[in-house]
Amino acid sequence: MSFSIAFVAGVTPTKWTRIWGDRRPDVPLTVFRIEAAEQISVLHDGRAEVSLVRLPIDDTNLSVINLYNEIPVVVAAKDHVIAQAETVLLADLADEHLLQNPEDVPEWRDIATEVRDGSRRPLPSMRDLDETMEQVAAGVGIIIVPHGVARLYSRKDVVSRPVTDVADTQIALAWITRETTDDIEEFIGIVRGRSTASSRTDAGPSAAADAAATAAGEPEVPRDGRPQKPPRKPKKTDKAKAAAKAIRVAAAKAKPAVRKRTESAPGRTRPTKNPNKGKGRGH
Repeated sequence: MSFSIAFVAGVTPTKWTRIWGDRRPDVPLTVFRIEAAEQISVLHDGRAEVSLVRLPIDDTNLSVINLYNEIPVVVAAKDHVIAQAETVLLADLADEHLLQNPEDVPEWRDIATEVRDGSRRPLPSMRDLDETMEQVAAGVGIIIVPHGVARLYSRKDVVSRPVTDVADTQIALAWITRETTDDIEEFIGIVRGRSTASSRTDAGPSAAADAAATAAGEPEVPRDGRPQKPPRKPKKTDKAKAAAKAIRVAAAKAKPAVRKRTESAPGRTRPTKNPNKGKGRGH
């Protein structure tokens, strides 16, 4: 019996599958890439138990845990002007021809010249991103995609640069809530960085509850149900110790000098010094 993981283009699940292999050698993995259009259907038709998806998705009957964000990049021909920049603003791309549905990049759509004046021409026939990159490399237009996608389809004849004013995309783990199994709990622990000491069978909040808390912006509850210990008080650095010592020295110098007591304690007589002590007899 195997555990099946689907992932959308641009996601690299290798580090998680390697940890799974170390922890669960008894359960082999089936890992396969899917298109964005099937990242949820692959769960409902039973081909995969979990899916690494790119949001947004229809999360009806699903549990979803956000994993990380991806920055957007613009991809253009190697000799395009963006090659001279470190980052790009959308305003710099307003006059470009986008080789995508403008609805895929609403921030660009709202300022694009070809959309505003109706001059946008039909897209060439492109069956997949490999063929889209061919068009980009030929200088036909640009695309704006998540960094992971640009990296996956990178070529020597194209360049990519981050676009600072387009929203990040989110990569998440999704599964059917009512079909949460121990294996799914185990994989959730792996992608969230839990150690082998965290038992997937301990009593406590379920993965679905964790997913709900994550979506609400709440911190993850420990798997053992016990409250977190307060963080230890940080140790003073050498610089802080030196500053504290300087304050103590300055305070000591500022104190008035204390006059030594010379009077006798009450009820006692201080002996007087004998003026003849040490003189020879007969003087």
